[in-house]
This record gives sequence, C-alpha cells and structure tokens, in this order.
Amino acid sequence: MITPRTPAPELTVATLSGSVWSLATRSPQNFTFVAFYRGLHCPICSRHLKAIETALPAFAEKGLDVLAVSMDTQQRAQESYEKWGLSSLEVGYGLTLDQAEAWGLSFSASIKDSEPAVFSEPGHFLIRPNNEVYYASVQSAPFSRPSPTELLGVMDFVINNDYPARGELSSDQARAIVG
Repeated sequence: MITPRTPAPELTVATLSGSVWSLATRSPQNFTFVAFYRGLHCPICSRHLKAIETALPAFAEKGLDVLAVSMDTQQRAQESYEKWGLSSLEVGYGLTLDQAEAWGLSFSASIKDSEPAVFSEPGHFLIRPNNEVYYASVQSAPFSRPSPTELLGVMDFVINNDYPARGELSSDQARAIVG
C-alpha cells in the first residue's frame, strides 16, 4: 500500500510522444499527477482521460505535471489516443506488472475478447517535487474515480495553505496514539 508522506515508487515508461517519462526527473512547481488507467477496452477511461485532457491548462496553471499510463502496448495506447480524440495529454504505455504492483494497483483478468489477459485497475496519485506521495487513490473497479475538476478545486487550498498530506499513519501508529 502506498502511504502519503513516503517516497513514491519508481516509475519510468515510454510515451506516445516518443520520449521516456521518468518520475525521478520530473520537476513540477507543485505536484506530478499520475493517472493509471485500464486501457483501450475501457469506455470509462475514454471519458476520464478526455476530462483530464480538457483540464490540462488548469493543471498547468496550478503547477501540476500530468501523465496517464496503462499496461497497454504502444499499439493499443496509440489506438485509444486516436479513437478517444486525445491530442495533448502525455500518455505512457507498457506499464509492467511489477511497476503496477509497486504502486499498489489492483489487477483484473479479461472477461471479454477486447480486454488484455491481465490489466491494472485505475489509480490516481499526486506526488510532490521531492518525490513524496501526497495523495493516493486506488480503485478495484473501473468506476468512482476522482474527477479532475474536483481535484483542481482543492489545489488552491492545498498549495496556498501548505496543507499536509493525510492518511500517513499505519494502524500501529494509530493504535499507539489512541492508547
């Protein structure tokens, strides 16, 4: 499980723009937003990634770097990018099982021909410039993702008030406080 206020796992993936994207080399003003998505077979992912792309100017204005990434192959990622009408969202592909596991993502096996044999379910993370996890949301199903609008809505408060990451306590730490 990924815990806020701890170092983010390593993440390096190829992107559809032809570059290699690495979390370790990112230097956003405030946060890196990583959205793990299921892949080409997922219509909810299409809507979600379009919403993220629409919000890219607002993310940039608030000092957030954005990446969407899946376990899809380059061919499947490119097909979804074109089919879904994306044009400026940085999309990574080829996420490995080990990488997805390190990020605490849930896995599913295909239940229809259009799905890969195994794929990760969605996850959303905000990472500070020092590589510290600020926010983590992992889904075990394709629905109930945090909306980009809602996320952006709290960014001013978080940034202006240097609001700390929450959810950092282990159950043992919580028990020690409660007594």
